[in-house]
Amino acid sequence: MAPELSVVVLCYRSGGDARSFAERIRKALLAAGIDDYQLVLVGNYIAGSGDTTPDVVQELAAADPRIVCSAVVKQGMMGWDLRSGLALAAGQYLAVIDGDGQVLIEDLVRIYRLLREQGLDLAMTYRKQRGDGFKRKLFSLVFNGLFHLPFPALPGCDINGTPTSLTRAAFERMTLQSTNWFIDAEIMIQARALGIRVGETETEFLGLTGRRSFIKLAAVVEFLHKLLLYRIREFRRKGGK
Repeated sequence: MAPELSVVVLCYRSGGDARSFAERIRKALLAAGIDDYQLVLVGNYIAGSGDTTPDVVQELAAADPRIVCSAVVKQGMMGWDLRSGLALAAGQYLAVIDGDGQVLIEDLVRIYRLLREQGLDLAMTYRKQRGDGFKRKLFSLVFNGLFHLPFPALPGCDINGTPTSLTRAAFERMTLQSTNWFIDAEIMIQARALGIRVGETETEFLGLTGRRSFIKLAAVVEFLHKLLLYRIREFRRKGGK
């Protein structure tokens, strides 16, 4: 039997913190009365990096039948990790959350309830308050500003906000291909094209502690390049209209 909810946790370079983060998610779900769940811990790694995360997520998966994991050498970045996790997710409903401690665990339950109560296909958060510094705030403004220029009618004012939740039916209608940070934009672009019902609610984004952000200026440049290619393809499909 498929579980009610699969939670995909992106644990890249989380190390031992993945253990405590998974436990916090478990407690939050049970406290909310959600006991039919699956945790998908994504601990993919770069070969030779010395990252201990794969060992941690494999240990957790071996000890708990509700947990599965992906712990293989990376063939891409965040997008590839997300797709790896979603491929293992068996739930009727899916949720995605970063495992770096910047996201409030309570929001996982809140966004899932929003999805169910409002009959949405996809529910997402937008970061009304941020504690991660000027550089990250600037990058986020650039990402979202660039995103809405060629696609002004798209829902979502914060495409990189997490956690997000969606139905399995909505996910299976998508054909996600991105292997990097563009995957968030790809999801929203496809949601628009498919007529998927999207809702959002505000959240607080905490400061990043223990390690530096993986987002670099090059990611913004690559994001813009992918965005333009996507818009050109859509323009051509519609016959130049």
